[in-house]
Amino acid sequence: MLSVFLIALSLAMDAFAVSVSTGIAVPGFGPRQAARIGAWCGFFQFAMPLIGWALGSSVRVYIEAIDHWIAFGLLALIGGNMILAALRGETEEAVADLSVKRLFLLALATSIDALAVGISLAFTNVNILLSAVIIGAVAFILAMLGGLLGRRLGELFQRRATLAGGVVLVCIGVKILFEHLTGAA
Repeated sequence: MLSVFLIALSLAMDAFAVSVSTGIAVPGFGPRQAARIGAWCGFFQFAMPLIGWALGSSVRVYIEAIDHWIAFGLLALIGGNMILAALRGETEEAVADLSVKRLFLLALATSIDALAVGISLAFTNVNILLSAVIIGAVAFILAMLGGLLGRRLGELFQRRATLAGGVVLVCIGVKILFEHLTGAA
């Protein structure tokens, strides 16, 4: 179980960073929004290992071959839009809400690695349901805390918050892509 907890922590780091970025950039971000982003990230981090475990080894090669590109593309798209909006002075319109579409894309982008972990767990002697619950719970807690931390940072650095949030999302996407392309993960 210690291994599963450590896996959960490592999988939740991207969700934490995205939540910090969101907390910085979204005006009026508070505990309710933190719970929403936590719930989305937690659910996806819970569901993806189960899906990966169910898929097993038959599709592992295909998922691992493109998961980093999908995560990079989603985060670069969202972050790039935030950066452009900040540079144009349109920050309120770019990040004023946590729409279902935005939360879905953020949660999906930060949980794709959990799918690959689920595939790997299919070849071990582990209780997949308990493991998925731990992974989801850790992601939920860290995403909530990240959002609340981001809110505090946003209050301190409000003028450049949207730009910083967009840059963070793009950097997370680049990090995911770099780690998978170089084997540094």
